[in-house]
Amino acid sequence: MADFKQPVMGRRTFVKGGIAASALVALAGCGKKGGDTTTASTTSTSGGTLNYYLNNPECIDPFNCQEDQGTQVCYQLFDSLVSYDFSKSQLVPLAATSWEASDDATKFTFHLAEGAKFSNGDAVDAKAFKRGWERIVNPNTLTTGDDTASASPSVISYHLAMVQGYDELQAGNATEMPGLTCPDDNTFVVQLTAPYADFPYVCSHPALVPVPQAAIDDHKTFYYAPIGNGPFKMSGKWEDGQYIDIVKNDDYYGDSKATIDGVHFNIQKDAETAYKEFQAGNIDVAEVPTSMIDDALKTYGQSDDGFTITPGKQILLGDELSTYYIAVNVKDPVMADVNLRRAISLAINRQAICDTLFSGTRNPADNIVPPGIKGYEEGAWAYSKYDKDAAVALLDQYYPAGSDGKRNLSLTLSYNLDGSHKQIMESVISDLNAVGIDVASTTKEWAAILDDYDAGDFQMGRLGWIADYPIMDNFLYPLFYTGNGDNRSQYSNADVDAAITEARTTTDDDQRISKLQAVNKTIAEDMPVIPLMFYKHQVCGSSKIQSLYVDPQKKADMSQCELSS
Repeated sequence: MADFKQPVMGRRTFVKGGIAASALVALAGCGKKGGDTTTASTTSTSGGTLNYYLNNPECIDPFNCQEDQGTQVCYQLFDSLVSYDFSKSQLVPLAATSWEASDDATKFTFHLAEGAKFSNGDAVDAKAFKRGWERIVNPNTLTTGDDTASASPSVISYHLAMVQGYDELQAGNATEMPGLTCPDDNTFVVQLTAPYADFPYVCSHPALVPVPQAAIDDHKTFYYAPIGNGPFKMSGKWEDGQYIDIVKNDDYYGDSKATIDGVHFNIQKDAETAYKEFQAGNIDVAEVPTSMIDDALKTYGQSDDGFTITPGKQILLGDELSTYYIAVNVKDPVMADVNLRRAISLAINRQAICDTLFSGTRNPADNIVPPGIKGYEEGAWAYSKYDKDAAVALLDQYYPAGSDGKRNLSLTLSYNLDGSHKQIMESVISDLNAVGIDVASTTKEWAAILDDYDAGDFQMGRLGWIADYPIMDNFLYPLFYTGNGDNRSQYSNADVDAAITEARTTTDDDQRISKLQAVNKTIAEDMPVIPLMFYKHQVCGSSKIQSLYVDPQKKADMSQCELSS
C-alpha cells in the first residue's frame, strides 16, 4: 500500500525474488498494490464507502490471520515489511524501504520507513515488528477476545519457525526470540537458524506485521478492533456475524493514501445471500454463485484483464494462485490407507465438475501447486486425474465389492455450505457412490469446520489454499511439513520434511525449485490431500466502482479503489 519508489537494496538476486514470473505477469495483467496507480476513468471521484461482502471471518487480529476472509481485513489495516507486486513480478518495499541479506542467506536486515505511525499515534518502529512477530509465537498469547480465551501460539506461527529462538519461545522456555533484534528504531534484523533464500517472501504475509503495545496490554479490545499501520483503520469493532467498518487513515505514512472514505464489510452467511443483496444494490462487491456465472457475465460484463473491475466490465474471472482440494485425515483408521486415498482421487471426475458447475471457468487440478507458480509441472500428481477404471481396479484389490456393488466403505465428507460447495461436494459423493463407496456429509459454518479440522475430527474435508506469497514453497511447507498448523491432514513423512528443509537452505533459485519439484512428486504418491480444481476469481462489482483491483491472491487493493459520485 505504501508507494515507495526507491529500488530494493538486496545484495543478492535471490533476495529480490528469483521467482520470475512471466506466468504471474500473465495472471496479473494490470493494476497493482503498492505500485503505480491505474485510473480507469476520468469520471471517478475520491471519497465514498465501498460495501464489500465478507463471510464471517475466523479472526481479524493478525495473530490468527489464517484464512482469506480475515486476511482481507488484515490486509487493509496493516502493512507488512514487503509486498508482492504482480505488475513488476517482484517483491517491493512496503513498511520496509529496503533490505539486505547476508551472503549465506541466514541474516536479513530491513530498513523501516521513518515517521510511520499506528492509527493510535504510536510509532511503527523495529520493536513493534519484534513485538508482533513474538506475539504470534508466544504460548501465553490469548487466542480470542473472550473471557474464556485460552492461550497458545498462533496456528500459523510456523511461518517463523526458521528464526533463531523460535523453538524456545514457542515451548515457553524463553520470553523473546534472540533472532529478532532492533539495532535502532528503523532497523529490524532477522537471524535464521539455516539459510532460507526465500525468506523475504515470508515477510509479505499479512500476519507478520507490527503491533502496538496495546495488543499486549488490552488484548480483548485489540482482538475485535485491531490497531494497524495501514491505509485504513477500524471504525468501531468487529460485530461478529454482522459487519466490520474501516475508514481512511488520514495519518497513513505511505504515498498511496486511501482514495475512498472507508469500507463496510457486509457479513453475510453465504455467497448466495450476498449475491442477492448485490443484485438488490445493497452490496458493491460479492462472489458470483456458481449457478449464476453465465447470467452474471451477460448482465454485468467480463473484466478485460480478469482482475480489475471497471464500469460495464464488472465480473472478474482471473486465475488465482489457489487450489481447491479435499484434505484427508491420514490418522483416521480408514483413511490411513494410501490405496484408498489414491482410488478416491481417481474416481472423481474433475472436468465434469468444472464444465457443469462452473461453465468451464475453472480448471481440473493435476497438482497441489497451481499454474502461475514457478516450478509448476503439468501432471505432477499421478493420481490427481479422473480414471474410473483404475479406481475400480484399485478398490477391487483392497476392498472387493459385494453382490450389491458396495465395498463396506462408509466415509464422511465435511464441508461448509457457503460458496457453492454443496453442489461440488454432491458431485464428488456421486462419483464415489458410483464406485461402491458410501459417503455421508457433515456441514457446518466455516469457523466450526476449521475447528473440526484443527481437532482432527474429520475423515475427508473440503479446503482451499491460496498463496500467502507466490512461491512453490508456500504450497508444500505449510500443507505437508510435520506439525504445521495448516497441515490439517496431519501428514508426516520424515523424508519429505528433510527434503523440504534441504530445498529451503538451497540459495540457488533453480536448484531450490528443482528440489521442491522432487518433494512435490513424493507427496503426490502419498496423497494426503486430493486436489480437485484450480480456482479463478468469481467476483462481481457494482457499476458504482470505477476501478478496483483484486490480485491473484484474492487481496483487494481497496486503498486505490475509485467510486463514482
